[in-house]
Parts: sequence; structure tokens; C-alpha cells
Amino acid sequence: MNLDLGGRTALVTGSTRGIGFASAVGLARLGARTVLHGRTDESVAGALERARTAAPEGEFAAVAGDVATAAGCDAIAAAHAQADILVNNAGIYAAAPFGDIADAEWDAYFRTNVMSGVRLSRHYLPGMMERDWGRVVFVSSESGVFIPPDMIHYGFSKAAQLAVSRGLAETTAGSGVTVNSVLPGPTWVETNAARVAQRAADEGRTVEEAKADVFERRRPSSLLRRYAEPEEVANLVCYVCSPASSATNGAALRVDGGIVKTYI
Repeated sequence: MNLDLGGRTALVTGSTRGIGFASAVGLARLGARTVLHGRTDESVAGALERARTAAPEGEFAAVAGDVATAAGCDAIAAAHAQADILVNNAGIYAAAPFGDIADAEWDAYFRTNVMSGVRLSRHYLPGMMERDWGRVVFVSSESGVFIPPDMIHYGFSKAAQLAVSRGLAETTAGSGVTVNSVLPGPTWVETNAARVAQRAADEGRTVEEAKADVFERRRPSSLLRRYAEPEEVANLVCYVCSPASSATNGAALRVDGGIVKTYI
């Protein structure tokens, strides 16, 4: 199995922590020169230091910018004009009752979770097509299929990512470029750890009890019955970015622990 990404450049958005960071480290370990991205210089500098510790053999660069804006995406593209691999991972999420979600919040989710990937793919995909090799990956979510009633705005944005990803894949027919989506389920990233800890404190329970409750009440269809680790999701991201995945294009690949009840 050819997983060698030597000589390739990968840009992973939202890679200062969580799935993005684990994916960036994984790609570097496969030989890619990997560009870490975050919103601020401070967050990127910290991630760069941690990445070099995690993968001392890897080659890293970094860029800061707000991918929710056209100017931020333009700044990233100007700093790193070419990439062979683009992982559209940056995103936001939070629970809220549907009636409490204001127009501005809907707009923020669309700009951050959807338009960031649209803008960066629009920049990098043509170069990939010219070179006849490239990988674009959208880190979507099982919430794009199994829409959570308390995160409808988030589910909507993740469903939109799936549509964009499949549409872009259609434009790569007959080439060495692929566009795919990866759909994680509940993953034990830093933001989840903080939220579960707060929920446990509010309800007078332990963190472990609050974690278990997620799969008893919120995601009872999970076959994994636990949070995935970021590296478990990153493994699939890295595979889809590798030469070994050359026949996988236009796919929505689930790493959701079996939450979505389908055999296709």
C-alpha cells in the first residue's frame, strides 16, 4: 500500500488542535510538507511547536487567517500559493434551540463551515488539475446526515459541505485528482472535553458519567459507544490523501462509530 506523500504539500485548515492537528501530524509523518493553519499567530505558533515535537521527522510551515472571510482565505492563498492536498477542516459548532438561532449565527456557520472550503478549493483545485494529482478532503460530520435537533444550523452546514464535495468531485473526472468527504462522529477534541466537563459540573455528575450519557441519550445508535480519538479520525483523512486512495473519488466516508444506520 503506497502511503508515501514525499514531495507533496498539504494545507490543513483549523489544525491547531483536534482532528485538524492530528491530521496535519499524520500527513507530515507520511512525508508531506504540511502547513498548519489557525486564526491567530499565537495559536499557530503553539501548534507548530507541538507538531514538531510529535513528528520531529516532519516538515512544517504555518499560516494564520480567518477562513470565515474572503480576505482571510486570500491571505492564506497568498502565503502558500500551491498545495497538492487541501483538508478543509476548519469549522465551528455549538448546541442551540432552533428558535434561538439568529440570522447572524446562520450566516456565521455558512461562512465558516461552507464558504471557507469553497474559497480555498476554488484557489487550489485548478493547480491540482494542471499537475494531474491532488487531494481535496472536506471534514464534514455525521451531523450532516443525522441532523441533531439541537444543532440544526451545524447539521445544515455539514450537509452543504457534502454537496459541495460531491459536486467538485464531478469536475475531476478522468484526472488524478480526487475530492472526498470524511464524516466523523463524536470525537474527544478539546472543545468537547470542556463542554462535557461543564455539563457534568452543572448536573452534579462525573465527567465519565456525562460522557456515557451522550451515547445513552444523544447518540444511542452508536456502535462504538464512546468518543473517538482525533487520531482515529485522522487515520482516515490521511489515507484519503494518500496515493493508495486513487480510486476513491466523490465519496462520503464515515468514521462515525456506526451512528448513521445504513449499510451504504
